[in-house]
Amino acid sequence: MLNILIKNGHIVDPSEGLDGTGHIIIENGKIKEIALDSGGKKEKSRPIKTTPSGRKALRVFEAHGLFVIPGLIDMHTHLREPGYEYKETIKTGTMAAVSGGFTNICAMPNTNPVNDNSSVTDFIIRKAIQEGACTVYPVGSITKNQNGEELAEMGIMFSEGCIAFSDDGKPVMNSLIMRRALEYSKTYDVPIISHCEDSNLTEGGVMNEGLLSFTMGMGGIPSEAEETMVARDIALAGLTKGKLHIAHVSTAGSVRLIRQAKESGIPVTAETCPHYFTITEEAVQTYNTNAKVNPPLRARKDLEALQEGLKDGTIDVIATDHAPHHRDEKRMEFDRAPSGISGLDTALSLSLKLVQEGTITFSQLIEKMAQNPARILGLKKGKLKVGHTADVVILDVHKEYTIRSEQFLSKGRNTPFDGWNVKGKPVATISKGKLYEW
Repeated sequence: MLNILIKNGHIVDPSEGLDGTGHIIIENGKIKEIALDSGGKKEKSRPIKTTPSGRKALRVFEAHGLFVIPGLIDMHTHLREPGYEYKETIKTGTMAAVSGGFTNICAMPNTNPVNDNSSVTDFIIRKAIQEGACTVYPVGSITKNQNGEELAEMGIMFSEGCIAFSDDGKPVMNSLIMRRALEYSKTYDVPIISHCEDSNLTEGGVMNEGLLSFTMGMGGIPSEAEETMVARDIALAGLTKGKLHIAHVSTAGSVRLIRQAKESGIPVTAETCPHYFTITEEAVQTYNTNAKVNPPLRARKDLEALQEGLKDGTIDVIATDHAPHHRDEKRMEFDRAPSGISGLDTALSLSLKLVQEGTITFSQLIEKMAQNPARILGLKKGKLKVGHTADVVILDVHKEYTIRSEQFLSKGRNTPFDGWNVKGKPVATISKGKLYEW
């Protein structure tokens, strides 16, 4: 583990009031010192020299013209291990994460076996320590085997290291079970991450319901399939005062319901993903399975509502819902191919488009991809602070490049953004004090 000096970078961390050119010293995997040059908004420490006296040899990273921001946190990642290593492993998934600027990620429980017990939780944690390029936090299943019929051993899994609970990939249709889960969330002070989908309304559907699905001859999934469950879970959160977090929001109606809930003081947070605020259902009109996701890509009005929700704070978090699949699976017929996009490699670049277009500020982007996830999950992460773990991203916001799926570090190549020209890319990530350069 190198001691590192990041010099002359533009350091930005809205939670700490940092916005100016300066230096960061990292020693033994921790942030030792932060200093802004005169003229910065806040000077955290005295200015430092390139070779501070009395210190061990430093690796000097010249960051002139680059932004230095907190390491990103992805609340919604599918690492596939154990059980589906042909799609992704903890090793490849975490390498994709750090290449995309993520230093902490949450692993969803739909593995094989499902993470519904302490043994699987312990396996994920140990494997991530041994092979992971970034920190991995397991998300435990709400119900046993994600069947939606009986609560899993949430207390034991929490004690083993689960920091949230979700049946993601499947909805919890039983309202009583969801109520009990939200009540337990208060006991352990962890969020329940809800996959809001009424499976009765989605049966047979493979894309957004509308004129396009009719024209293509594909079964449709109405917006109401998501919105009815969002409304139910908000009602249950109001009843229980539990910690509800709504995953992968995709519709304008859901944004409206969440906004109303927040205005009413109901404890709810929410996330959306880059594909929902970047592209619409039109991406699947050529039967492009790489654009098939669940919930599906929606209409232009939904995309615009999501962008507005990000702007006004209704949507707290930008997550990836990174869902890698084997190439052969995505080459199947559209109605048979699995849903999912590999998102870790591209999420930051796609999200920066919101900043470039003036939809949100750069500080808001950091809040939604670092600070808000840390707050919701109860982590002492997502900020540049002396004494904290050195999770840092060095970002070139001017770097233009073309997304090439064959260059992904993830095993998953399933992306509808292959060939897109984007602007802004991490050039280095420091995760757990280790420097990765790209």
